[in-house]
Amino acid sequence: MANIKSAKKRILVTETRTARNKAIRSEVKTSIKKVEAAVAAKDKAAAQAALANATSVIESACSKGVYHKNNAARKVSRLSKLVNSVA
Repeated sequence: MANIKSAKKRILVTETRTARNKAIRSEVKTSIKKVEAAVAAKDKAAAQAALANATSVIESACSKGVYHKNNAARKVSRLSKLVNSVA
């Protein structure tokens, strides 16, 4: 355990940021699963609605620094490709 005051503060700040990032990543994963579930059910309208929501959540996570912009772009691209495959 840290003895220096600044080191103790860094530990607290890191825990706070880790919890925030974890919550945001969890939200992204949930939105992705909703898109995949809609595609699996072959429901094009629901898949497109879920994709719009997921894209928004992913871009938000990217702007907050949780995901790198290329990682976010890759996730959105893969989901878009998946939704477009629904006939």
